[in-house]
Amino acid sequence: MEPRISLIALGVDDLERSYRFYHDGLGFPANYAGGDILLFRSSDSRLALYPRSSLTKDSAPRLVGKHSEFPGATLNYNTGDKALVDLLLHRAELAGGEIVKPAEDTFWGGYSGYFSDPDGYLWEVAWADFWQINEDGTVEID
Repeated sequence: MEPRISLIALGVDDLERSYRFYHDGLGFPANYAGGDILLFRSSDSRLALYPRSSLTKDSAPRLVGKHSEFPGATLNYNTGDKALVDLLLHRAELAGGEIVKPAEDTFWGGYSGYFSDPDGYLWEVAWADFWQINEDGTVEID
């Protein structure tokens, strides 16, 4: 198997609200919006949003009706500019997200904070001076 992540799929409660959050609020370019799916482009992968019930039925039918408060995973946005961490957290809040952990210096030598999207998915916005952000947006973390 080639090591790559092509698409991250999130189950959401309201596609229209999620579209406004990701597209209008955070500026993700829409790749496709139709039926029960939204696709957004990022530099090297895609973010797909489906109705939570549809994604649960498709991927884990035995979990229909169950939902944990902590989804067990976080999505991450890494930046090459420390000041952008606070700016992006603020932008997410203005778009309807919630700051769940304000940015601060981290134990691993960087600077990061977390916001949740309208469906409770956690995003970390992080910076470290030992990362290389390539022109295409990919991150070298070694």
